[in-house]
Amino acid sequence: MRRPNWVPAGTDLDKPNAARVYDYYLGGSHNFEADREMARKAMELWPDLPRIMRSNRAFLRRSVQFLAESGIRRFLDIGSGIPTFGPVHEVARGIQPDAEVVYVDRDPVAVAHSRLILADEPRCQVAEADLRNVGDLLSRPEVARLLAAGEPVGLMLVAVLHFVTDEDEPEKLLGQLRDALPPGSALVLSHAGSEGRPDQAGSHQDLYKRTPTPLTMRSKERVAGFFDGFELVEPGVVYLPEWRPDDPEGVGPHPERMAGLAGVGFLS
Repeated sequence: MRRPNWVPAGTDLDKPNAARVYDYYLGGSHNFEADREMARKAMELWPDLPRIMRSNRAFLRRSVQFLAESGIRRFLDIGSGIPTFGPVHEVARGIQPDAEVVYVDRDPVAVAHSRLILADEPRCQVAEADLRNVGDLLSRPEVARLLAAGEPVGLMLVAVLHFVTDEDEPEKLLGQLRDALPPGSALVLSHAGSEGRPDQAGSHQDLYKRTPTPLTMRSKERVAGFFDGFELVEPGVVYLPEWRPDDPEGVGPHPERMAGLAGVGFLS
């Protein structure tokens, strides 16, 4: 196989990677057969997965547009994966042309891909850090510089917190991040919900237990609690398609089938 120019030297193309699998669900081109095979196995258990992932990406787009329209032009995207197919910087710059973004991921493969893709984007930086170690994450030069400016920051935790187990104390991690944010900052969060599709939740979590990134699906009440210290904007924590949809009539009668919860809040 000819190695594309966005693939770092030494990357094992025969081993699936979670960030590239997500890209495949979105209909992107930054994936390989090993990634597609893993995705197909997951879809055998849960055929709606591509629709859920695309609904999550659509929420990211709408939330970034909302924050940019509110005047935010600095974004910290934690658990960003590979910034392809409508990434934060492209969405934000449609409204704030000078928007700055720091993409953070703990996966060295995703980080290496991202650095190659964003090599010609001077206002985009990439940091390798783990959400479960907030102190180390905040000390990374790219992150520290973004926060040091004192301007409001859009903290993006999109489809990442469900990869943090209860043993890692997600509320404590969120509190540390919240305390590091400048005044006027906002939190964008989406999370796999346990209530929307209880018939699928168990098998989906079992699938991820066999990977390096086990999944913890949580209740709406628990996800809403993650916004402690933030003032939720309307409509609060809702299913993915229900958060400020482009076409309210297109949400459909069963938004819970997307099995993901989403919300946005500003520092209170």
